[in-house]
Amino acid sequence: MTLAEAPTDTQQTGPDLVPGLVWAFRVHADGSAEELPPDRPIADHHDGWLWLHLNLADTRACQWLRTETDFPTAAIRTLLSNDAHQELHASDDCVYGAFADMVRALDHASDELGILRFAMTERLMISGRHRPLHSIENTRQALREGLRVPSVATLLETIVAHVADAFDEVVDGLGEELDKIEERVLLDDVRDQRRQLGSLRRRGVRMHRQLLGLRALFHRLERDMSGTSNRALRISAAGLAQRLDALDHEVVAMRERAFLLQEEIAGRLAEQSAGSLHILSVITVLLLPPTLVAGIFGMNTKGLPFTENDTGFWWSMVILVASGVAAYWLLRRMKIMR
Repeated sequence: MTLAEAPTDTQQTGPDLVPGLVWAFRVHADGSAEELPPDRPIADHHDGWLWLHLNLADTRACQWLRTETDFPTAAIRTLLSNDAHQELHASDDCVYGAFADMVRALDHASDELGILRFAMTERLMISGRHRPLHSIENTRQALREGLRVPSVATLLETIVAHVADAFDEVVDGLGEELDKIEERVLLDDVRDQRRQLGSLRRRGVRMHRQLLGLRALFHRLERDMSGTSNRALRISAAGLAQRLDALDHEVVAMRERAFLLQEEIAGRLAEQSAGSLHILSVITVLLLPPTLVAGIFGMNTKGLPFTENDTGFWWSMVILVASGVAAYWLLRRMKIMR
């Protein structure tokens, strides 16, 4: 079987080219990586092993995976799946799965999540994605700069390490945002922070959910790989699991800090609302006696005082002011106003 690459959907592909291929590397026996041209056939017989990275949004690439590869049926199904379920399976001759990664935005990791899918044997690793992913691009750049990967297991470990780095970078960004929100809260600028804090907590929850699933995969893989005899496929899952554990603990700590900060914001808003209600209540009490007096003098009945007096209006005004002063004195006496 011959292999080849097609980096874009518009490129013409011959019978020996792999449609939807984004890039390919041939890794030699000493671990050095050689990037292969994207428009040339790739010989099936060679020293070392191959890494092919596909654009799974290309339907031709999906068809090629079904008809031209020798992976187990379950591995092909995982590569072609569109769900966001994380999984990782290992045997003596094949390792395959899917796990979360950060979508790449220009030259950095965004906080949007994508799924990386892969299947690998001792001499071939095929990975695929629907959107550009940060860890994959970083691994590609590392190989270009001379990184040596003596086995497909080492390549997968490198990719997962870059996934952890991407999560770490996003967590650091969320931590900086949380610091700014906390500083504004300490300055009593709390009303505009609730929406930002809610968005930050949602992103933290989403990251925690993905990290929780990813660390569970590698903890399980650590147990499954203990009996694997194929050294090329033996992944050092213990170190990766510890790294993911530490990162998840950091995300959980950030979530708890955000929750406490949200409670503090709610408390301060409640305090401000209580203060406003107190002021409104005091004003209402102060205006009640003058309103009552004005209502009495406004009744259209006979026998009202000062109706025949030329200075009756001024006397009524004195009574209005006096009732307000009396209400004010009473509130001070009851220590409702300070």
